Amino acid sequence: MIDLTHEPIDTAQLLARVGDRRAGAIVLFVGVTREFTDDRQTAHLEYECYPEMAQTKLEELVSQVRERWEVCDIALVHRLGRVDLGEASVAIAVSSAHRKTAFEAGQWLIDRLKEQVPIWKCENWADGRQEWVHPGLESPSHPARDES
Repeated sequence: MIDLTHEPIDTAQLLARVGDRRAGAIVLFVGVTREFTDDRQTAHLEYECYPEMAQTKLEELVSQVRERWEVCDIALVHRLGRVDLGEASVAIAVSSAHRKTAFEAGQWLIDRLKEQVPIWKCENWADGRQEWVHPGLESPSHPARDES
C-alpha cells in the first residue's frame, strides 16, 4: 500500500495492513513535525508534489525493497498539505520474518524517499519566514515556483 494523502496518517491502519502470519517483526517509522530545527522555531510544514511522479517513484522504491530483502509486506503513507507540530508527515510499516530485515528495509526506504521522491517541504518558521527544501537536491528551490 502506497498513499499520498491530505488526511492525518492512521498508524494503526498501517500496522494492521502489514500484519502477516509469516512475520515475526513489524517495524513502524513515523516522521513528525518538530518544533525546532537548529535554532529556528517551526510554525508548521507544508508538503507538495506531482502525485503521478511521486507515486511512480515510491512504487519503484518499494519494488527495490522487495528485491533486496525478504519482506512480508510494506505500507507507506506521505502527507501532503499543511502538517502542524507533532503531526505525522510520513509513515512506513514493514513486516518480515526477522526484525533485522524489517529495520534495514524500513531505514533504507525512508532514506531513499527523502533523497529521490519529488515531494517538496516548505518550512514555515515562527518569525513568518519560509523556505522550500528537498534534502536530495542541491538547491532548496521548489521547481513549480522556479521562474528560471
